[in-house]
Amino acid sequence: MAQIVRGDIIARELEAETRAGVAALAQGGIAVSLAVILVGHDPASVIYVRRKQQAAARVGIRSVEHRLDAATSEADLLALIDRLNADPATHGILVQLPLPPQIASDRVLGAIAPDKDVDGFHPVNVGRLSTGTGGLIPCTPLGCMMLLERVIDDFRGLKAVVIGKSNIVGKPVALLLLERECTVTVTHIHTRGLPDIVRSADIVVVAAGSPRLVRGDWVKPGAVLIDVGINRNADGRIVGDAAADEMDHAGALTPVPGGVGPMTIACLLRNTVQAARH
Repeated sequence: MAQIVRGDIIARELEAETRAGVAALAQGGIAVSLAVILVGHDPASVIYVRRKQQAAARVGIRSVEHRLDAATSEADLLALIDRLNADPATHGILVQLPLPPQIASDRVLGAIAPDKDVDGFHPVNVGRLSTGTGGLIPCTPLGCMMLLERVIDDFRGLKAVVIGKSNIVGKPVALLLLERECTVTVTHIHTRGLPDIVRSADIVVVAAGSPRLVRGDWVKPGAVLIDVGINRNADGRIVGDAAADEMDHAGALTPVPGGVGPMTIACLLRNTVQAARH
């Protein structure tokens, strides 16, 4: 029977560490503050922002919401970011994606000061990650690594397969695995011979946005599977990118829900405290 790596439980432990960090900064006169920008009224985005703000409150981080109309111009949004960049009382800036079509996400994310970029999406932070020189690490990849660390003591020489090549998850998690001296193969849903490639892996991280893509016979006995996918199937149930019911032979796997998702928010709070320390 595969070990279930509960991200929701580990996230609570990380929140406790973050709460202690917030309290230590408060003793030095620093009130950790996160600015959250929401443009428009996308229902999913509203829910995500609410969850992030609730989590911030649990650890003592002050969360300031800036809710803008869906018709807001890119220039107005960039002006707000400039003001927050210059505000010493604002330690972290989060822009909830997706943005309305009149606003270019890459320009907006690139406008956030790298040391306040708690999502870790700024090109400077991407460059720091790729060269192993610090910076704020994207939250979901960081959470994936923390989950892996619970079941793997020594990463050196392990073969890791990442399914998904996004800038948000696939590419950064591959870089983090390389940093731990894994041998990493980055694939995607159009990769030829994908099942055979996955069968060779000691670690599988799937972030393809394709429900139940990874089947049980793709995963070798004892492999560790990190499932980043969140999909709603025809009967309304939330499922991952892997067929979890076929993975009893795996060494360990993350559930969906309750796996990577809670770690993403916990790592956002951790990054905010790191930004405040800087």
